[in-house]
Amino acid sequence: MLRSDKKYLRSLIDEGEHQELDFKFEISDARKIARTLSAFSNTDGGRLLIGVKDNGRISGIRSEEEYYMVESAASLYCRPEVRFDSRNHAIEGKNVLEIYIPPSGNKPVYARDEHNRWMAYIRVGDQNMLASVIQLEVWKNEHMPRGKLLKFTRSEKLLLAHLGRATVTTLSALQKDTGFRRKELVSILVKLVLFDVVGMDYSEGDVSFRLIERPGEDDQR
Repeated sequence: MLRSDKKYLRSLIDEGEHQELDFKFEISDARKIARTLSAFSNTDGGRLLIGVKDNGRISGIRSEEEYYMVESAASLYCRPEVRFDSRNHAIEGKNVLEIYIPPSGNKPVYARDEHNRWMAYIRVGDQNMLASVIQLEVWKNEHMPRGKLLKFTRSEKLLLAHLGRATVTTLSALQKDTGFRRKELVSILVKLVLFDVVGMDYSEGDVSFRLIERPGEDDQR
C-alpha cells in the first residue's frame, strides 16, 4: 500500500466520528448497517470505516465477509438499493474496509428493520435518527413544481405567528398549542419547510421547528 494511502486513512480516523464518518469494529447484522446506509444516503453521504473501534484504534476486519454484509444490507435491506464504493486499506498488518455512500438523488431511502418495517433515517452528528413525518413528506414533494410566490392562508399565518413567539417547538407541542388537526398541521409545515420559511432541527430523538431568519430581517422589523 502506498504511503499516501496510509496518511489518508490516518487523517480520516483523526477526524473522529461525525455526520459524514462512522467507525465500525465489525459488521454482524446486515439490518443494523442498513440504517447507516439509509442515514448517509438521506443526508450528505458519508464513509464507513470497518475494522476501526469507536476510539479510533485499528482492529482490522477478519475476512471478506464484512464486504458481503454491506452488499447484502445495500441490496436486500435498503429500498431503493444503495450504491456504494469500497476500498481496502492495509495498515499495521491489518485491513480496514472503507465504504463510501453518496447522497441519494431519490430520497427517502428506507431500511428494513427486524420487524420487516421499512424506516427512513437521517444522519445527525454521529448518530442515525429516524426521519420525521414532516421530513418524509418534504422528500416526497421537493421535486414537484411550485409557484414562485408563496401565499399564506389564515391557518399558515396563525402558525407563523405562533412560531414567531416560540424559540423552537415540536410537532406535538404545535398541535396542542394551536389546536390544528395533525393532518392539517403536517400539510402546512411541509409547505413552509419546502419554501424555506421554517427550518427543522433534530435533537435527542425528536425534531423541532423554527422560523428561518432572513439576512437583514431584524433591521426591517
